[in-house]
Amino acid sequence: MSTGWIFCLFGCVCFCSGSFETLVISKGNEQWVNHPSTTRLLKKRSVSSAEIEVQSIKVDCKVTSRFAHTVMTTKALNKANISQEVSFEVELPKTSFITNFSMEIDGKTYTGVVKEKEKAKEQYQKAVSSGQTAGLVKASGRKMETFSVSVNVAANSSVIFILTHEELLRRNFGKYELMIRVKPKQLVQHFEIVADIYEPQGIAFLDAYGTFITNELFPLVEKTVTEKKAHVSFSPTLDQQRKCTECDGTLIDGDFFIKYDVKRAHDIGDIQIVNGYFVHFFAPANLPKVPKMVVFVIDNSYSMVGKKMSQTKEALVTILGDLPEEDYFAIIVFSTTFVVWKPHLSKATKENIKAAQEYVKTIEVIGSTELHDAVIHGVKMLYEEQRNSTASKDMVLMIILLTDGEPNSYPRTLPQIQESIRDANDGNITLFSLAFGNDANYGFLDTLSKQNNGLVRRIYEDSDAPLQLKGFYEEVSSPLLSDVHFHYPDNTVNSLTRSHFKQLYNGSEIMVAGRLNDLNEIDNFAIEVFAQGFENNFELKGQASTQKWETIFPDEEYIFGDFTERLWAYLTIQELLDKKNKGTPEEKGNATEEALSLSLKYNFVTPLTSMVVTKPEDETKKGMFIADKLTEEERGKSQRYAVGASYPVRTTNYADGDPHFIIELPEKNDALCFNIDDKPGTIFNLVRDSITGIVVNGQTIGDKKVIPGTKVQTYFGRFGIVHEKFGIRLMVSTKEISVSEKGKQAKFFWTDTATVKGPNMDLQVIKDRSLTVTLRNSIKFLIILHKVWQKHPYHQDYLGFYTLDSHLFSSNVHGLLGQFYHGLDFEVSEPFPGKDPNKADAIMFVKGQELVVTRGLQKDFRQDVKNGEKVPCWFIHNNGTGLLDGVHTDYIVSGLFKTI
Repeated sequence: MSTGWIFCLFGCVCFCSGSFETLVISKGNEQWVNHPSTTRLLKKRSVSSAEIEVQSIKVDCKVTSRFAHTVMTTKALNKANISQEVSFEVELPKTSFITNFSMEIDGKTYTGVVKEKEKAKEQYQKAVSSGQTAGLVKASGRKMETFSVSVNVAANSSVIFILTHEELLRRNFGKYELMIRVKPKQLVQHFEIVADIYEPQGIAFLDAYGTFITNELFPLVEKTVTEKKAHVSFSPTLDQQRKCTECDGTLIDGDFFIKYDVKRAHDIGDIQIVNGYFVHFFAPANLPKVPKMVVFVIDNSYSMVGKKMSQTKEALVTILGDLPEEDYFAIIVFSTTFVVWKPHLSKATKENIKAAQEYVKTIEVIGSTELHDAVIHGVKMLYEEQRNSTASKDMVLMIILLTDGEPNSYPRTLPQIQESIRDANDGNITLFSLAFGNDANYGFLDTLSKQNNGLVRRIYEDSDAPLQLKGFYEEVSSPLLSDVHFHYPDNTVNSLTRSHFKQLYNGSEIMVAGRLNDLNEIDNFAIEVFAQGFENNFELKGQASTQKWETIFPDEEYIFGDFTERLWAYLTIQELLDKKNKGTPEEKGNATEEALSLSLKYNFVTPLTSMVVTKPEDETKKGMFIADKLTEEERGKSQRYAVGASYPVRTTNYADGDPHFIIELPEKNDALCFNIDDKPGTIFNLVRDSITGIVVNGQTIGDKKVIPGTKVQTYFGRFGIVHEKFGIRLMVSTKEISVSEKGKQAKFFWTDTATVKGPNMDLQVIKDRSLTVTLRNSIKFLIILHKVWQKHPYHQDYLGFYTLDSHLFSSNVHGLLGQFYHGLDFEVSEPFPGKDPNKADAIMFVKGQELVVTRGLQKDFRQDVKNGEKVPCWFIHNNGTGLLDGVHTDYIVSGLFKTI
């Protein structure tokens, strides 16, 4: 043992001189290896996750006239005797706005502040550059967004997270849907979902269920429905949450739905007035459907090859089969040029539908994406049919455009394409766009559709794409009214949201909100609605109800603030966000400015704002995270790649085996892997972070001897870890572990079970198994010892290296592993047969290159040191060439603690 240190075995505690000051090294017995807490140390993504107990989760939702206010509260306890990172992660609807977030730690509350996005980003970047633990939080799925944050919590202390968000429930297919996603990932002492719904129109029906609800859990879903109120609750006990009697796994994993509709009549609708703000809900019952003329404009350029084209044809065949006989339709396919199925629109007779379906089945892919001419021709066909056809002149005109890529920008630019189509349309045709996959230019299609009274919908590349296409068509296939105008008394209202709508579709609802100039004029609040219905004009006049909320719900105080005002703000912001992408530069600027002002006033996290939360790190510094709101275009970009690289994200990266490098990407549920082949004794830099001062190098070893005619296999035999700021050097080999800090040294062996606690680093050794290294109670590494039979003729002991908290490194981190800690932009094509008949190949698009990659399996030994857990991954050949920055030899260094 080196001089300058006292090392005590058999459980004694020693206080040593030197930089570690209160360093404690303790010795256990053989049984400690099998203690439950030590096996949990090897669980994925957190060496101490089992010592974080989620004590309570409550989701409290109040819906007031379709406007939902949801508060999600989680309390967690750090049961360990050291501080640990506690993570809070929830998924919320992408249509909602976060309005508040707070953390309560040690009696102190840290509350989020909504700021202009650019100012928040500047503040965040300063935090990153100054070395603070900054982490931007934003992620998304098809319908949900993931909000997550982590914070260090002291030993035996608790943290309470509270997230509040608001959304307006839209009526779709004749019902409103409130979805709550719950994934606690462990048993919870107190778990509760509570929802209260208040609807002055009266509740027509209500249903509540969960995707995870078993027959045993079903009786726990309690609901009480009266004429205008409903209460839903779900609160299983700890034992009721278990997958089985002796299991620790939880059944609570999925989505909880509440679906309902309100009573309505064939009248002017329902108007609610609170504190000078009003909202008007309009969806009259029992209206006949209006026939339509529809042109399907379908992209058949080469990018649609394979599954996308086959799924489009499958969906279109089904959609055509659902057309009512009174409708008229046409089909245009476009690539470099466009082709029309028939020169004029056809009535949807059985014969015409069958012929069209047969034609669709013959569509093949070819050429580029000349979108402009195809859409313009569709506009001309509709206007010509309207002029010359014997069909009703009141039919609704629409184009449904499907494309998966970027339209040709020559000879016209994208804005010129939009302007040309808008001018040709002249506001009379509704254009719906379907952006198939993440390569489609969503922003272009969004603006194009909104300029032509329509909307855009992303179709995700998945096995259910035909159902997505059909589902969208069903939403817009049954217009009930067209050119719907709402007229309110002159000089009685201001700040009115949109009051003219191109169509009202079956099962949907129109909402208009605004402010009253004078509350004394409520009794004279007359309303008129004008529209075009089936074969006749539609006109309704009526008087607004002035019934007060206190009268409707006498036993309730105001449910949450002034809901009509917040509902008005929500609607107004949504409409201003739409306007900021169309109109003149001045109109766009005004819309952006107004939307930003309202977002800040009402504390909404929108695409123009961010929520900044400063969280405690230690006595000398504070960390920060930012919650953003993704636009649909940004969401598509983030889903195009496995992990967005704009901001830090969680990845789990490790090197083990021959040596195999594995980059796990949990947000993509996928992994990448590559091998490094070099001579034994080579030292590679794995991690280098100039901001945190952390360096990790690994030196390879070879087999004892090589079988003639076989490749030389290498493994990692030694690791060197440096924390420059604290003068720490840690050397780990297959025989021993040595640590030094500013000249003071200690050494111990894999035959020991030991715990080392210091002010700047903690070490925990499990005999002949693993070493956990924790730097400042934050960044954690796990080194695994692979023991080989000593008398094996060829192989010898080797090490594996795992990074458990990669997101805590700065944005400057690099190295063979470090360069992937904050994500990677890439995409992978559809698999195809490779050279190995048992493994599929694919094309990976990464860093501007196309690489042939192979689907394979590597192993993660964290939970099972002997056998490992199989990890499917895309294997990058030739020492990671094309994936790595530079080539693998660029990462060779001259010494175990060197950076060059």
